[in-house]
Amino acid sequence: MVIKIDNDIELRQLEQTDATDIFEAIDIQREYLGKWLPFVASTQEVSDTQEFVDSVVNAPKERFELQFTIRKQDQFIGLIGFKDTDKANKKTEIGYWLSEKYQKQGIITRSVEKLCGFAFNELGIHRVQIKCAVGNQRSINVPKRLGFRFEGIERHGELLTGNIFTDLEIYSKLQSDK
Repeated sequence: MVIKIDNDIELRQLEQTDATDIFEAIDIQREYLGKWLPFVASTQEVSDTQEFVDSVVNAPKERFELQFTIRKQDQFIGLIGFKDTDKANKKTEIGYWLSEKYQKQGIITRSVEKLCGFAFNELGIHRVQIKCAVGNQRSINVPKRLGFRFEGIERHGELLTGNIFTDLEIYSKLQSDK
């Protein structure tokens, strides 16, 4: 599945062949990505990324989550997708990360906007949420720009590298908020 964002940017459903691109992006940006993404520290070899990709691609139907590579002119630049989907209650969360070089171009904002439309219109989702580490202003700005509602702080909601807990800001958008 491919979701076009514009002439240069597209979201492509994660495939097993994406592991090397993902690993290389993580490996050359360890300090930058590792500040907010706890999986960076445990991603030491391509095989670590391949395990992640395999777990997504081969997930049983009841636990399958759509994950996408973000590509600019066919080059891998980040990941975005759904997580912790609760089908019974028609809600999901969107997670994302983008290579530093492609920040401040509106890529994530436009990608999240498209995925929200897909969730509401194609998947029958009623509620989409985004959780961002307190202090990760670039990530926090995304749901704010898209009209998500701030719901509060999840105290010590994520364990970062170095065994440090961080609080998470929680934002949500309902299908009726469109």
